[in-house]
Amino acid sequence: MPQANEISFTDPEGVHHGSGDISSTRYERRYLDEANKSGEHKLHYFDVSLEMDTVGLAAGYGAVCIFVNDKADAQVLDAPRTGGTRLLALRCTGFNNVDLEAAARLGIKVVRVVTYSPNSVAEHAVALLLAINRKVHRAYNRTRDSNFSLDGLTGFDLSGKTVAVVGTGKIGCVFAKIMLGFGCRVIGFDLQPSTEFEALGLTYAKQGEIGEKADIISLHCLLTPTTHHVINSETLKRAKPGAILINTSRGGLLDTQAAIDALKTGQLMWLLQANISRRTSGKGAQGACEEFRHGISEEKRCFPSYRPTFDVGYNKKSLHRRRDQLLKMLD
Repeated sequence: MPQANEISFTDPEGVHHGSGDISSTRYERRYLDEANKSGEHKLHYFDVSLEMDTVGLAAGYGAVCIFVNDKADAQVLDAPRTGGTRLLALRCTGFNNVDLEAAARLGIKVVRVVTYSPNSVAEHAVALLLAINRKVHRAYNRTRDSNFSLDGLTGFDLSGKTVAVVGTGKIGCVFAKIMLGFGCRVIGFDLQPSTEFEALGLTYAKQGEIGEKADIISLHCLLTPTTHHVINSETLKRAKPGAILINTSRGGLLDTQAAIDALKTGQLMWLLQANISRRTSGKGAQGACEEFRHGISEEKRCFPSYRPTFDVGYNKKSLHRRRDQLLKMLD
């Protein structure tokens, strides 16, 4: 039986070892174990997502650490609380998968890592934009076949384009700085204006301004009930024809079918998405693959203007920071 100071980790992409130990992703476990060489924390890894069918694994642990695909609603939280869990630690910034009211009622403290690497996510958003604009993926495939034709590979200058940053927290501000460096005009949208964003000499969009002027729209906000499908058929109808939409935040910010429809009509030129919106039954990257292979995802793959990737906006620095913040919260 685990002791009250022991910690369980759940993750949908783990590897089961013959010894009976169950790990999270290899890269995460390596970084966590490296920082925990003293054995101050007793870390236990599980390769399944937290949900009603698996919540029994958390019984007896003083703390449970989850990730973006785990489910922590009222029903799920009740079970570990009964088993002695008093801390729920998220090794991510978003907390849309946690019922905070239920956690407070049950006496479970919820903590999360924040600002572990705003640069890596912002740079990934820019990388997607540059790759699609300069047709890097197509040029790479051509050169592998010794085809050096430039037909269909021309892009456009980012300088002079209007970029709308939806969500002006730390990641949004870093993205804005980078786009300013390209010579873009940057406007923001956020229900809670940022002094850091305004200190860059930037202003927030007036009503209707994003739809009228934005050539590029980049999402950098948390997924909450208020922001769920913040980009939908109505907002896309008001977008500037031929706009580019980038989403390196949660997939649920975007009504993907509405975006696909906008690609068909040319209302959107490109959709660049780093987090594919998963079905409720999805399990991590594998679940996203299944969702991507079925339903409207089959249609998505037919669009050269739709470019999805998994969340690869990580680097060693961001992983170290996330690990250090997480272990500090568990002290």
